[in-house]
Amino acid sequence: MARLMIVDDSNYLRATIRAAFEAAGHEVVAEADNGEDAVSIYAKIRPDVVTMDIIMPKGNGLQAITQIMEFDQDARIIVITALGHEPMIRKALSFGALNFVIKPAEPEEILEAVDGVLSGM
Repeated sequence: MARLMIVDDSNYLRATIRAAFEAAGHEVVAEADNGEDAVSIYAKIRPDVVTMDIIMPKGNGLQAITQIMEFDQDARIIVITALGHEPMIRKALSFGALNFVIKPAEPEEILEAVDGVLSGM
């Protein structure tokens, strides 16, 4: 069981991802709806894996990834973003994200990405 943090400005998506994680036996220890809150919550909670949207208010996902990686070089971050954001996905991976999933994603796709990151890919 992993301790997970979900970062997305969509309440619906956070709830969907939470349900999938909990059904798979993982614990969702935190949620954030913007990049700024994601960084401060990460620093306090230190989850095993973070799922991170890119396009959000108050600090986008790229800014949050950069700040989290400065704080914790071992952070495990998976980007979940919409098709058409390929340049941003490449940036996110270069900033330290370990994997990505394209929205709309099935919960199984997200769980597969988390399991891959947890097992060291």
